Amino acid sequence: MALNVIMMGPPGAGKGTQAGRFARERGLLQISTGDILREGIKEKLPVALHAKELMDRGELVDDETMIAIVRDRLLRPDAQPGFVLDGFPRTVAQAEALDRIVAERNNGPLVIVDVRVPGRELVRRLAGRLICAKCGFTAGQPKAGERAATACAKCGGKLVQRADDNEQVVRERLKVYERATKPLVEFYRHRPTFRIVNGAETQERVAHELDTVIDDAALVGAKELGKPAPVKAVAGKAIQA
Repeated sequence: MALNVIMMGPPGAGKGTQAGRFARERGLLQISTGDILREGIKEKLPVALHAKELMDRGELVDDETMIAIVRDRLLRPDAQPGFVLDGFPRTVAQAEALDRIVAERNNGPLVIVDVRVPGRELVRRLAGRLICAKCGFTAGQPKAGERAATACAKCGGKLVQRADDNEQVVRERLKVYERATKPLVEFYRHRPTFRIVNGAETQERVAHELDTVIDDAALVGAKELGKPAPVKAVAGKAIQA
């Protein structure tokens, strides 16, 4: 049975890093809306090209277009073992559509994880965040006593600060995020597969907590669906969660 995960959390919570790690370790497809759009544009998919036209005009991509792009990606064969979604859904309409897509796939429950970090810590992280000027990769926060990197670990490009990563703009972005996602949290929070993780801990502790709560939620979801628990990889061996 597939393991399907939504990773929610504000900018700076580290959800993208954790989503990538979890997907790699479990052999799942990590999907971010940015990656989907770039992939679709490269493949000249009509719906992705329409989204590009909207963005080029400075407009937001509407729910119908984003839902169509995500649906196409999730129904491809390489997504059948499961997925980790980062950046989707962003609205209740998108969440309702994702429920329909998961039901259409009919191969596993949907686990929702909300990575939470106090506002003060988010401001600290974002105000000191560096991204690659070449590929857009976000550099990890240096550990205590370490010097911040100057080159991208992914492509070697120069690391720079985003123009909107100053404290005043960061605080406004976090307010916008909270307003926008509150309805989503309300949509999901009563589900037995909804979990909250403390993202203010070290990456290692967050990773351990994520693994634990996702496996627990997946087991609960599988029982509700009357399906076997998802299979997970441990030390190179496949075992039942």
